[in-house]
This record gives sequence, structure tokens and C-alpha cells, in this order.
Amino acid sequence: MKLSFKHTAKSFGGLQVIEDFSRDFEEGELVALVGPSGCGKSTLLHIAAGLEKPSAGSVLADGKAVAGPHPERMLMFQENALYPWLTLAQNVAMALELQKVDKLQARKQAVEWLAKVKLKGFEDYYPHQVSGGMRQRAALARAFISHPKVLLLDEPFGALDALTRMTLQDALRELIREARPTVLLVTHDVDEALFLADRILVFSARPATVLQEFNLAHLEKTHDLSDFAEVRREILGLLGIHAEHEDNIAIIEGAGI
Repeated sequence: MKLSFKHTAKSFGGLQVIEDFSRDFEEGELVALVGPSGCGKSTLLHIAAGLEKPSAGSVLADGKAVAGPHPERMLMFQENALYPWLTLAQNVAMALELQKVDKLQARKQAVEWLAKVKLKGFEDYYPHQVSGGMRQRAALARAFISHPKVLLLDEPFGALDALTRMTLQDALRELIREARPTVLLVTHDVDEALFLADRILVFSARPATVLQEFNLAHLEKTHDLSDFAEVRREILGLLGIHAEHEDNIAIIEGAGI
């Protein structure tokens, strides 16, 4: 599904958060949004999801105006938001049950998707019985089970440790390769953006405007991003972060990016 922002602006009272944003996001493309905390990145996701209405301009999904939430556009947050009183399978199946899918069929598909995210055997565990990374794997399965055409990710791995985050990034990339949704990813982790994204948009402070766009779609990437040191340095420079040594710019935690 092609997602298009047309001169989109958003203000809350007298506070201008987004100013005249126009971009097209193509089917199957993953675009990372990085920028200072509070610059409007998450607000763009909420507008695309139909949870917020733009103050000016519009957002189009395959040429049709986004007027409200729709299962074709799935928003996933940093917190996994699993229901603690439901098992992992029940949590994942609920996404289909809300669309009136038969409970037995929803359960079958939930088990299949949990296996895809390497949670086979944990279907009947409750969220408190598994690790944070496993809960986020279940949240990924729930996000993908209804086959959304647009996936909106708001720092989905920000609360995880570095090693768990890397394994979840691998899982996400495999799911995206298979399902081919259009993905917008808000992240504070520049390496995550470099590893996952076809394009990276670097935003200014509020009101958000795009400072620069980086096209990485033609490049093969692994977690060894040593070949991307110059791009990483350029992105961090745009964000006002300057490192004396290359080792200091791999992942900037807690910088509000």
C-alpha cells in the first residue's frame, strides 16, 4: 500500500508540531524516522494510523484519504501492550477475533505466527511468565497476523537490551521480507535505522521538517555496519551529536533521538 503525506501539518493549540510535510512511502518500503525528542515523529505515525487528524493537508492510503483507524494500518508501540490475563496465543488471536474470525481458526493462525517468531512451545504462557524480548516477539506476531498493508512502528525495541534488540531486528526484517508491508519506523537508535531502513529521514527540532534523506535501499547490510561509519557520522552530526571516536557513535542511548 502506498502511503502519501500531502502538505501535512499538525498543531496542538498554539504549538506547531509538524509543518508542511510531504512524502510518498512506497509499497514494501521501510523508512526510518529519526530526530530530536518531541519533534513530531510519533505524531506522524498517529496521523497515518488515523488516530490523529492533521491540522492541514492530508494523508492518503492508496489514493484514499485516511479518515480513521483501519486494520490495514497497524500501529505498534515500544510497550508490547499484551493483555496480562490472556496467554500469548490468545493475545495474538485477538487481532483476528476482533475481525470476526472464528476462534478456532484464529487460534490456529496465532500458533503458526508464534512459531514464525520462534515462540513455538510458549503459546499457553502468560506475558508475565516470559521475558521482555519474548513478549515483544508475541507483539510482532499480533501485528503481522492480520496482514496489515502499512505497519507503523514507534520505537518497538527501545526498551530492550542491545543483544535482544538485535535478534528482534533480525526477526522483523524476515517478517517484512515475507509480508511486504509499507513500514514507517520511529527509532532513537541510528544503527537500527541503518540496519533496517531502505530510506532514513532525519528531522529537525519542532516543528518537524526533513533536514536530509538518505537512500540505502540498494545496499546489503549486516549488523556489522563498519561500512556505514560515514553515513552514521553524518546523521549524528545533523542531530547535533559529535563523537570524538568512531566507537562512540554506534548506538546513542538516552539521547532523545
